[in-house]
Amino acid sequence: MKIIEVKEVVKVYDEKSANPVTAVNGISLQFEQGEFTAIVGPSGSGKTTLLNMIGGLDEPTSGQILVQDVDIWKLSSSGLTDFRLHNIGFIFQAYNLIPVLTARENVEFILQLQGKSRSEREKRGLELLRAVGLEEKKNNRPSKLSGGQQQRVAVARALASRPKFILADEPTANLDSKSAGNLLDIMEKLNIEEQITFIFSTHDPRVMNKARRVILIEDGKITKDETK
Repeated sequence: MKIIEVKEVVKVYDEKSANPVTAVNGISLQFEQGEFTAIVGPSGSGKTTLLNMIGGLDEPTSGQILVQDVDIWKLSSSGLTDFRLHNIGFIFQAYNLIPVLTARENVEFILQLQGKSRSEREKRGLELLRAVGLEEKKNNRPSKLSGGQQQRVAVARALASRPKFILADEPTANLDSKSAGNLLDIMEKLNIEEQITFIFSTHDPRVMNKARRVILIEDGKITKDETK
């Protein structure tokens, strides 16, 4: 089932300056439910920009992005925020955990924003920390967790709202080889067992090897799109 459609999307930065920068140049793509896909390319190729536009974080200069047939960039600002909250999970390179909250509270935070009951939040939070192997660290704040553990909390947080798909921007960039491998195994397991869609922006060969579809972007254009 198709969940995302990108239609002739262009992103130009500094559009009105003497030196505009075209980060994404007329990309069209479709993503199906249950994909485990890596968008790869050198620094400055446009992969993170593309991911941010799909996630409703960076507005295209032109083109359309449809999530389950909803043209997300035609939504109002508040409508787009609400759509992201209920449909899209994010995993960032820098983890972006809230330092004063425990691991469990970080996972539950998005559910609190959605207005879920305390009992529902606690049940889902513990369920997800168990899924990423961190139930025993539930009361630890980020400063008491390793980088790999923080990123696993970030994965659990991204899953909390049962989003349509998860966008992961360089999720292994700050991790050692063992932590990165463990994280990828967890995400692959969730993808296979629960059909959770993962789309990565990465230059990490470990992610590319795990991915079942690899999209190569160079100079803002797709130069290769292969399914293994």
